[in-house]
Amino acid sequence: MKAGSAAGVALAAIGLLLSACSTGGSGARDEGPGNRGEAVMSPSPSPSPSETSAPSPPTAREAVRIVEDDPKVSQAVKRDLKPCVGDEYPVDVSYGNLTAGSAADVVINIMTCGDAVGTSTYVYRTEGKKYENVFQDEEPPVYAEIDRGNLVVTKQLYEKGDPVSYPSGEDVITYEWAANHFRETDRIRNRYSSAAGGDAPAPTEN
Repeated sequence: MKAGSAAGVALAAIGLLLSACSTGGSGARDEGPGNRGEAVMSPSPSPSPSETSAPSPPTAREAVRIVEDDPKVSQAVKRDLKPCVGDEYPVDVSYGNLTAGSAADVVINIMTCGDAVGTSTYVYRTEGKKYENVFQDEEPPVYAEIDRGNLVVTKQLYEKGDPVSYPSGEDVITYEWAANHFRETDRIRNRYSSAAGGDAPAPTEN
C-alpha cells in the first residue's frame, strides 16, 4: 500500500507540472525561440558607410582626372595639364590626415615637365565616393606637403635675373584645419645665400 501511494503521488505531481507548463500563465515562461532549445544567432553587423564607400587613394592618373573634373580648377591649369612623356603626367600625389575625415585627404601638386617647378596645388577631402576641393593655390611657384597633420605650402621667391634653379628665397606657410576650412597658423620667409649658389637659406626674416 505504501509503494502504491508513493507512485500515485508522483504521477499526480507530474500531471500538475505538465498542466502548469501548458497554461502559459504559470510555471515555465515562454521566451520565444529559446523555449524550444534553439540557438539564437545574432546577425553580423553591417559595415558602416565609411567602411564601404570611402575610395582608395587615387593613382597619379586618377589624380589628373580629379583635377580635370573639378569646376574650381582654372581652365588655364586644365589646358596645360598634359603628359610629359607617354602617359606620364607631371603630378605628385600624397595622402594623409589633414581634415579629420573618415578617409585620407589627398594633396595634388602639378608641376612643369622640364624643371619640375610647382605650378598649382590642391587638397581634396574625401566625401563618400567623391572628392571635395578644400584648398587650392594656383599662383606658381608653389608646392604643398603634409607635415604632422598640417598642410605646409612652400612658395619660392624670385627676384629679377634669378634663374629657375636658384630662387632668392621662399615663404613656408603652415595651415591647420579648423571650422571646416584651412587657416594660416605660421609663415616663415627664408632668404638664400648668393655666396652658396642659392642652396643655403640665410637666417629667417620676420
